Amino acid sequence: MWSQIYNPFNNAVLSTLAAAIPVAVMLAALAFFHIKAHIAALLGLAAALLVAIFAYAMPANTAVAAALYGAANGLLPIGWIILNVIFLYQLTERKGYFKVLQESITTVTTDRRLQLLLVAFSFGAFFEGAGGFGTPVAVTGAMLIGLGFAPLAASGLSLIANTAPVAFGALGSPLIALAGVTGLDLLQLSGMVGRQLPFFSIIVPFWLIWAFCGFAGMAAIWPAILVAGAAFAIPQYLISNFHGPWLVDVGASISSMFFLTMFLKMWKPATIWTNAAGKFTGSEHAVAPESIAYDHSRSAVLKAWTPWLILSVLVFLWGVPEWKKLLDSLSVFKFEWPALHKMVQKMPPVVTKPTAEAAVYTLNWLSATGSGILISALISGLVMGYKVRELFAVYWDTIKLLRFSLLTIAAMLALGYTTRYSGLDTTLGLAFSHTGVLYPFFGTLLGWLGVALTGSDTASNVLFGGLQKTSATQLGLDPVLMAAANSSGGVMGKMIDAQSIVVASTATKWYGHEGDILRYVFFHSIALACLVGILVTLQAYVYPFTALVH
Repeated sequence: MWSQIYNPFNNAVLSTLAAAIPVAVMLAALAFFHIKAHIAALLGLAAALLVAIFAYAMPANTAVAAALYGAANGLLPIGWIILNVIFLYQLTERKGYFKVLQESITTVTTDRRLQLLLVAFSFGAFFEGAGGFGTPVAVTGAMLIGLGFAPLAASGLSLIANTAPVAFGALGSPLIALAGVTGLDLLQLSGMVGRQLPFFSIIVPFWLIWAFCGFAGMAAIWPAILVAGAAFAIPQYLISNFHGPWLVDVGASISSMFFLTMFLKMWKPATIWTNAAGKFTGSEHAVAPESIAYDHSRSAVLKAWTPWLILSVLVFLWGVPEWKKLLDSLSVFKFEWPALHKMVQKMPPVVTKPTAEAAVYTLNWLSATGSGILISALISGLVMGYKVRELFAVYWDTIKLLRFSLLTIAAMLALGYTTRYSGLDTTLGLAFSHTGVLYPFFGTLLGWLGVALTGSDTASNVLFGGLQKTSATQLGLDPVLMAAANSSGGVMGKMIDAQSIVVASTATKWYGHEGDILRYVFFHSIALACLVGILVTLQAYVYPFTALVH
């Protein structure tokens, strides 16, 4: 068994710089050198393996095993989700149903800002709550492209919108994992996050529209934005504090969609924004509300929405724990990953005592969210009139379309798992934990870093949850506050993690432009993470915010 080393050079600065090399290589390749995503991911992976083996003295076979384990987890569940969502999208687009769906949304509103609010924020939150793991970005990115949004806008704005719901995503999985690794009470953690994120559930929709069209464009529709945000934030607070983490996003997103749609039946902006690129230069992009309309029969609109309704129902069903357990009892296959399971030992201060890291791969091919999406796509395809032979043909075309995206996702996860099992990410985390009185702020950014590295709020909570609890106890802070801050801060890292960016570029048919997407969202990610950090700092030290802690 190999024990992790967090300061291999006996110098915290040098060790931290070494640990940052793999991520720096990958991000620089994407953002500055415009290297294709799958090559950038492989370069980052190569750097991670070299640093792990030669700087951290990790056995080479264990390091390679960690990379392969990550690649397998990249293909299932992440790659499996994106493959089947795009399959469904291809089916609806080829039959013309997606165009009808696109135009039916304009019966609610023809304004691009309001469409963005309804689809990316409200509708996307439902998929985050029901499925998580890239599902909302895949679905909303594809829908925004179908609505005519520019690829950069569709990609970046889907990522920005998919923030406030993330901590309660996949029926509360991030917080369930956080409670498991910290030993803290699940309902206390749920309530604490529910007293942090509702502020941002109101801020994010305003931020989203501002990012799309600027302050003036946002200010012109502020009543609708406030309705969408408040209708999400209030149920988010109530459900998280008085019920638990399981149905927070589902309930809040349904509330947001309902109240926003009802409000738009009574209220219209003075001018309608029709430019989907988000660049408003004057009145040539503004038209009277009545000047754009599409005429589709009710049955045609129902047929267009049927595949996505089927998808919503099955994704929600596949997220129900009891259903997952039933499917797992029929199909799950687990095995200990060779050369990795129990071969790596986490060490203090990350854990209270040396702990062997498990590496058990779960091949849950039936209960995986992507399988529910595939079944919904097959049912929808038959409903739309496809023959079985045609379904296979479209699926093969989808695989060919996504081959580089799937490679990229596998390489990204391989990189993430290599840094996790080698202890590189823990070295970065420990650098944050030595900030003393400023720890509430930097501890929140640690959650942001964890999601940016791993691509998952759940994984970040597993990675840094114990460190947050230990550091908070040593500094005299509330451990529930800082554990919750890890999850709340982490949601803002979701928009810049590599796998989410690849999912966005794939869903919007803009593969190869990941660097452009990263540059588009990076400021928004760090700025919002800092705002969460400020709120947590106020909750730690300043009345009346301290009253929100208990």
